[in-house]
Amino acid sequence: MNAKAVIKVLGTAQDGGVPQANCTCDHCLATYENPKLKRFAAALAVILPNKQRWHLIDATPDLREQMATLRQHKLGLMDSVLLTHAHIGHYTGLMFLGKESISTKRLPVYADDTLKKFLSAHAPWKQLIDLENIRVKSMQANETFEIDDHVTITPLEVPHRNEYSNTFGFIISGTNKKLLYIPDIDSWEVWQQDIRHVAAEMDYCLLDGTFYSEQELEKMGRTYKEVPHPLLTHTMDLLQEVASNGKTKVYFTHFNHTNAAIDPNSEVREIIKSRGFFVAEEGMEIPLSL
Repeated sequence: MNAKAVIKVLGTAQDGGVPQANCTCDHCLATYENPKLKRFAAALAVILPNKQRWHLIDATPDLREQMATLRQHKLGLMDSVLLTHAHIGHYTGLMFLGKESISTKRLPVYADDTLKKFLSAHAPWKQLIDLENIRVKSMQANETFEIDDHVTITPLEVPHRNEYSNTFGFIISGTNKKLLYIPDIDSWEVWQQDIRHVAAEMDYCLLDGTFYSEQELEKMGRTYKEVPHPLLTHTMDLLQEVASNGKTKVYFTHFNHTNAAIDPNSEVREIIKSRGFFVAEEGMEIPLSL
């Protein structure tokens, strides 16, 4: 890893991961025969190799295993955590920072003000704050800040079932490349920004690919109103010109266990590839600062 700043994909699944608990669908059963098909909940590492430092984007229930994958880079504890929102796959990994596990000391955790208030008011997260395992720092939508040399973060507020907190995506900028990360959004149409314009300004996009088709929701006995996410097919239609222009590489992430895109041999995977889009895989690395 020769770059000065690198994004490493630590997880690509919807909050419940693959396999999902108590599921006997074909995708989940396949992971028992081939563990390489497992997927952790969506998360990223922003790595500064020359400094042996890194920053975590979203603390998932799979944090232990995800941190173990960084051992190949001889990395220890993260320097900070940035949270997108308060759904279980995105913040509950904070539990490993407490006295029962790592027992960190005043580790910076960046959060929207509504999420900061939620963490401060509810156990067990409040205990992390009271015992100074973590220090929650506010970040504001559209206000860029530096997390390390060669890397800045710009939070973007996006609409997504905000039961306990607002939801953020991030523009992660290095000295050479920019990456847009939006693992969760209700729909592109209700966002105040135009995803086509935002994506066209990026070198890389990692976007919500939770569901490929409406049939997936129907098979689960759920409706779009319960778990709103843009269909992967619709996102491809919106961003076809962006994906075809040769400048921006558009990857999908945050896959539900029902999504055929996670099957490397599926027809859906071939369709995504043929249209010039990509499926994010755990362990992939994207250089931002050379």
